[in-house]
Parts: sequence; structure tokens; C-alpha cells
Amino acid sequence: MSIEQPVMAAAPQTIEDTRSTGEDGWSLQWTAIIAGGLAAAAMSSILISFAVTVGLGVSSSSPTWRDTSVALWILSGIYLVLQAIVSFGFGGYIAGRARAPYAAPDRANAIPAGDGDSRDGLHGLIAWSIAVVLGAALLALTGATATRPSTSATNATAEPTSLSYEIDHLFRSARRPVNVDLTGERAEAGRILQTSSSHDGVSSEDRAYLIQQVGVTTGLATPDAERRVDTAIADSKKAINRARSASIILAFSLATALLVGSVISWAAAVAGGRHRDGMPLPNWMLHSNRFSYRKPTPAV
Repeated sequence: MSIEQPVMAAAPQTIEDTRSTGEDGWSLQWTAIIAGGLAAAAMSSILISFAVTVGLGVSSSSPTWRDTSVALWILSGIYLVLQAIVSFGFGGYIAGRARAPYAAPDRANAIPAGDGDSRDGLHGLIAWSIAVVLGAALLALTGATATRPSTSATNATAEPTSLSYEIDHLFRSARRPVNVDLTGERAEAGRILQTSSSHDGVSSEDRAYLIQQVGVTTGLATPDAERRVDTAIADSKKAINRARSASIILAFSLATALLVGSVISWAAAVAGGRHRDGMPLPNWMLHSNRFSYRKPTPAV
């Protein structure tokens, strides 16, 4: 007589709550990152082009750029920071909003909200870095094209463009023939005038040489040539100092804009991720609204 053993049915394996290692890891979604970086770079280019059009530029290739007031330099720096906030905020929001969630919000093993914010913020920060690299590459390409020497001029005969007006005034003459080429003399004078901003200034030997060159090329008497050279040296020193001040303001404003842009890109990506998942914004984002929003007082 055989005893029938009860057959135990194997419990069905569910795969609804399992998660692949790819979902649980810190994998990057480059489609959202690249989209955010390109959007930030495009928005920044538009805003900077608009600023240059209306005259909000710290530096300019115009001969009258040195007449720009310090207030306009500071205003241009502030605008540079504001456009960084808008541009990187726009790109960071796209990077966070376009990123696909790693797990559905209603799943029991979904990632915590704080972890999701960190992942969204990381995507926004990488999008910020891509936009910065694109902007730096475009700026370097533009600068290399603008400063490329022509075939008719070499480094030895190229005069400093920042002192072109001072050099023009130095060799100005109404009696000089039209076919006289002063390219070499202008370049040499420009290099001498650049030493006016140094600690020792223009040496007495260089000053005497300039007086001699001005007297020969313009036909001025020695006292007149001496006064013209002294004026050119003083004006060159002032122009170089103003250019240095503009460079300092531009560099400080650019560094501030990039630093603030990284923070804004992170925060905007977090906000975009919260909107993507249908979740409220973090409390630290809503802190400013506590003072602006007040509950209505019930009527008595």
C-alpha cells in the first residue's frame, strides 16, 4: 500500500518588487544632461548677445571703450551674474525634468525622495559643466580667430591695439607723405608705451628714443616732440590701468556667475525632478514663501 505524499506547489516568484542593479545604481542619463547643457548654453548666448547690443559690456573693441564709467562696468558684471542665474536655471530644470525616474513613485522599493533630489541635482550640475565647457570653447575659438595675425603683419610689426589711439596721436603729422610706411615705428613705439604701467615706467633711454623718432617722422621741434611723448606716456599708462581694472571686474563677475550658476543649476534640476514626479518642492525652496504668504484672517 503506497502512501501518497502531498505535493507542495512551488510559490510563484514575483518580479514586481525586484529592481535591477541599473535602477538602483547612480547611472547617468546623458540625453537629459546634454539637453540641459545645450539649453543653458543657448540661453546664455542669447542673453549675452542682447547685453552687448544694448551696450552692457565690460570690455569693447571700440576706440571709446576707455570712456566707459566704472558704474557701467559694475552694472555689466551684475547683468552677467543675472544672466547666469536665468541660463543655468533653465538648463538645470530641463536636465532634471527630462530625466526618467529610476522607479515608479508608487512602488514600495522606490528610492527615497532625498536620494532622488541628489540624483536630479547631479544631472543639473553635469549639465552646468557641459554648458561652461561649450562657452569656454566658443570663447577660445572666437579669441583665436580675432587675434590671428594676417599675412602682411607679423608679431614683430604688430602694434598693441589697446594703444592705437595713443600711437596715432604720437605720430600725427600734416606734412608727412602718404606713401610713408610707419608700421615698424608704430609697433616699436607701442611696445615702449606698454612699459609705462610698469613699476619703473618708461626708461629715460626709451623716452629719448621716442622723442627722436617723433621729431624725425613728424618734423616737430624737439620741445614739441618732447611734450607729445610725455603726453602719450601718461595717456598710455592711464589706458592700461583702466584696461586692467576692466579685466579684474570681468574676471570677478565671470567667476561669481559660474559659481552662482552651479548652485542654481543644482536647485533647478531638483525642482524639475519634483515637478516630473508630481511631488511638492523641498521645504528649503519654499522658505521664502513663508514670509510672502499669509493665511487670511477669518471674519468675525
